[in-house]
Amino acid sequence: MYEEPDESPAERVLDPANRAKERADESRMHAELAAVFEGRRKFDVAIIPGLDADLARQVQKTVARLERAKAPDSPILPPASMAEAAELLKLPEARELSTCDYHIYRRPGEAMIVRWLEGEQVETFYERLQAHFDAALEGFKEDERQALGWKQDPKIAAYLKALDEIDIKMPDRYLRDLIRKHNLFVLSTQTADEINIAYLCNQLMGVSMEEVVGARSAPPEDGASDRDLAWFFKLFSLRGMDGDTEQMCFFTYLQKSDDSFE
Repeated sequence: MYEEPDESPAERVLDPANRAKERADESRMHAELAAVFEGRRKFDVAIIPGLDADLARQVQKTVARLERAKAPDSPILPPASMAEAAELLKLPEARELSTCDYHIYRRPGEAMIVRWLEGEQVETFYERLQAHFDAALEGFKEDERQALGWKQDPKIAAYLKALDEIDIKMPDRYLRDLIRKHNLFVLSTQTADEINIAYLCNQLMGVSMEEVVGARSAPPEDGASDRDLAWFFKLFSLRGMDGDTEQMCFFTYLQKSDDSFE
């Protein structure tokens, strides 16, 4: 999905601690993608097409307003946006929609995926998020030790030491305790100008591209070009509380990168 740099850390003019932090951020983004989209593959969660168009647009407009309302340097929503955030998190109850499943609205060249979690589903999400992060980072650490550990270079030694010292608790990174203790609403985003739609559907979700984006928009399963597979991707993650119950809403917007559907 993401292109790795051709040069090794030793060849890059970058502070070792910053390079280690950069890798941790990459692992965090991959872990979030895996935890959000693995439901069908790991837990047999349903993919439900045919989400009402008006409801899909309502969710899209709501998360866009919430994104504009928060400060650029903080994912915590301001008090004025809390009621709207709470309403979005309560939509499954209000509209009799299932939680945990993937609700999909599709148009040619465009797809929206909405997934709500609550209670124990949120707990499972955080467990899986941490597991994915730990596995990705530990695998990378081992690869870097094997590739670079033999080199007698102080900068490389500092970089490997910085990598070994990374110990991130993902619930802390996602402000879970603050949300529960102070009844906060938090919105974070992840954007890619071009995501490989086959990676998202086939590898992360474990389904065909057609099942997610529809027959007209899906690239061929075999022989697809890079242009066929390139989609704009934006993931919104909204977290909050309803009384003592934790709630989450993941809204994903996908659009074909070329203009063939315009």
